[in-house]
Amino acid sequence: MDAPVPKKVGEMRYEIEPTAENGMNVPVVILADEGLLGKMLGDRTVRQAANVASLPGTVGRVVVLPDGHEGYGFPVGGVAAMDAEEGMISPGGVGYDINCGVRLLRTGLDAEEARPRLKELVTDLFSSIPSGVGSKGAVRLSSQQLDEVMARGAGWAVDGGYGKDGDAEVCEEAGCMAGADPEKVSEKARKRGVPQLGSLGSGNHFLEIQRVAEVHDEEAAERMGIREGQVTVLTHCGSRGFGHQVCSDYLRVSERSLDRFGISLADRELACVPNGSEEGSAYRGAMAAALNFAWSNRQMITHWTRRSFERVLKLSEADLEMDLVYDVAHNIAKVETHNVDGRRRRVVVHRKGATRAFPAGMDEVPDRYRSIGQPVFIPGSMGTASWILLGRPGSMDMTFGSTAHGAGRTMSRSRARREHTESQVRKALGDRGVFVKSLTKEGVVEEAPQAYKDVDRVVGVSHDLGIATKVAKLVPMGVIKG
Repeated sequence: MDAPVPKKVGEMRYEIEPTAENGMNVPVVILADEGLLGKMLGDRTVRQAANVASLPGTVGRVVVLPDGHEGYGFPVGGVAAMDAEEGMISPGGVGYDINCGVRLLRTGLDAEEARPRLKELVTDLFSSIPSGVGSKGAVRLSSQQLDEVMARGAGWAVDGGYGKDGDAEVCEEAGCMAGADPEKVSEKARKRGVPQLGSLGSGNHFLEIQRVAEVHDEEAAERMGIREGQVTVLTHCGSRGFGHQVCSDYLRVSERSLDRFGISLADRELACVPNGSEEGSAYRGAMAAALNFAWSNRQMITHWTRRSFERVLKLSEADLEMDLVYDVAHNIAKVETHNVDGRRRRVVVHRKGATRAFPAGMDEVPDRYRSIGQPVFIPGSMGTASWILLGRPGSMDMTFGSTAHGAGRTMSRSRARREHTESQVRKALGDRGVFVKSLTKEGVVEEAPQAYKDVDRVVGVSHDLGIATKVAKLVPMGVIKG
């Protein structure tokens, strides 16, 4: 079936209305400029969003954010809300890399102070933080310790000496999702998770030393401890093979349950179960365990990042002022209360490749930022900029409190390998003053900047629509990849 054609209904806003022919229960709203929309029309993004809008219990609207692109069932860069009592929960609507997310460390260093030791810093970080496909962390967990990681998230790592007081407080959900149930995690997922805690992984995951190039919101930047010329460190990774296995396990559970629940799907990749069912409860418990694994994983990487800076620069952690600004989650489903069709409803918000962007005054925003709004991080492609944004009230009206999560791929990894070479990419990055360490040449070529959309345009849509607005622009100095 051809994808429905979106109609322009406002500046950077396109819509597909539900009809008997397209089978949608709610509209699809696409937030993009013409160029970004054109890229979405070049793959299955719009068709997939329309399929999501046909799921039982979907309410309000399905949103495609400006970084949207084709994914597994749900488009990446997609947001959908299901009624918490009558709607579904879908493992594909969360994704394989549960709680793939981004955290930002600030430092007290100026970029020019760090640049003479940049290659040494990147090399030390590369040696200290395991990366690559199947990479193993420096900590081998016992079964009991893994249970504690699943239950406590970032707090487990901090209490174990891998961090400092206050780190978990500035993570989404304080770095620990309630309701985690280790008993709902398969033995196969456990075996994959035991050796991987504290590792970066591969694909689009990275750790990047950056320079603050521009400040657009002085008040918000000051609250976050951000200033122009400062060195920051951005980490992008998730729950590794542990989360991937949890998703795989519960996709099979969902597929087997479709007939029993009488669920008819436009695409079997959207396999789902009623949120209130035994299967839905089991998935939520296992998903929360994977969310907590990811927060603990990023916390341990943060710890080793601080130690690398101390070793190379011969400064103490206190002198370096390496404080965590915030940690945001992508690939997550949470029960939240939102205004839907004029009334407050409890809904399961699926954010797949999307970042929560709550505004000022909401209880879910940490005390440090409650008066200004939640920090949002949108990483660009390797060698381009990343952005700090601030959640705004417009997100609650348009996107169930969400915005984009990155630049969004526009070129497959196989095409990137065909069209670019490692030497070309490294030279282009070197010409920009960016030093890269990667375990494989594919890790460099597949993540070439040309494989991604223009992150400045993605951020511009969010800013201009008032979903999440610009605070600061960060540009890379050094990158480690798997």
